[in-house]
Amino acid sequence: MASKYYVVWEGKQPGVYESWPECQAQVGQYTDAKYKSFPSQAEAERAYREGWKKHWGQGKKPGAAAAAGKPARTTAAEPAAEIDYDSISVDVGTRGNPGPVEYRGVDTRTGDVIFACGPVSKGTNNLGEFLAIVHALAYLRKQGSAKTVYSDSRTALKWVKQKEVVTTLPRDESTREIWSLVDRALHWLHTHAYPNKVLKWETERWGEVKADYGRK
Repeated sequence: MASKYYVVWEGKQPGVYESWPECQAQVGQYTDAKYKSFPSQAEAERAYREGWKKHWGQGKKPGAAAAAGKPARTTAAEPAAEIDYDSISVDVGTRGNPGPVEYRGVDTRTGDVIFACGPVSKGTNNLGEFLAIVHALAYLRKQGSAKTVYSDSRTALKWVKQKEVVTTLPRDESTREIWSLVDRALHWLHTHAYPNKVLKWETERWGEVKADYGRK
């Protein structure tokens, strides 16, 4: 039994798939693909029948709280943000945590790989995600681009914002490579300004980030 099921509403071949590689084959290189993961086959099949408008890229409907007899909050009535496809999405691939780390940045619209790094011999998921975000920002700065950067790691996003990493990974010979990259990334953040938005990829609403390695 699959641990996750993937619904593809708009892709090369819409349907319900039992693995990320199967889903990725349908949405990669497909403009405006719409897909999302679900914890059970029943939920996935129901979502597929109901259509993407109910499940993909949607927040709470205005007035829903009031209809249930609860006071409505302003934030719940605001429309959910849509994906900015003119952007770079990043993700990290690990083999153990800590373990070998690699990361990449892709065009959010097409899935085309823009840059990739690794594998680095030993690191953590969050450090790899942090490096991917900074790499994207440095790349876009060289291009003179104000494109958005997406990451699905709240921790890495916080580190980028604070220009500081907080991790228990020790500094020793086995981690020398990852720490060298992290120190360079932190130096870049402290010495460069950037106009780009760095946003959380909303996996629950939008499906797996386009840069995902499929190692679930």
